[in-house]
Amino acid sequence: MKEVKLYTDGACSGNPGPGGYGAILIYNNVEKEISGCEANTTNNKMEIMAVLKGLEMLKEPCKVIVYSDSAYVVNAIDKGWVYSWKKNNWKKADKKEVKNIELWEELLKLMEIHEVSFVKVKGHSDNEYNNRCDKLAVKARENI
Repeated sequence: MKEVKLYTDGACSGNPGPGGYGAILIYNNVEKEISGCEANTTNNKMEIMAVLKGLEMLKEPCKVIVYSDSAYVVNAIDKGWVYSWKKNNWKKADKKEVKNIELWEELLKLMEIHEVSFVKVKGHSDNEYNNRCDKLAVKARENI
């Protein structure tokens, strides 16, 4: 199974407001950058979109390590929140409806295809790829 590194980031001006996402896929020392934007979105939505769009680029099942500075995304998977939310009809422990249900459902489908693990990185620090993803996301947002 091919091993791919996926660095991701999302950006939003206002919350909600115009937003963008950026991702860098790395396989065999080859890098592919992707980005996109939405006119009226949230930071959390763009963080999930970055992961989704990166995984959607893969043409076959892969082992993927996702590097994200989003505690929301990383914790939802690593702490099992998303699985509890789904089991509870997309309700959180406080009985409020989970936001971005359609994106979480899509991510779970992609995680059935690929062997995905998540690594939390510190945002806006010394991680070259996270910083590049941030620049991609901000640039995409600015193109709205």
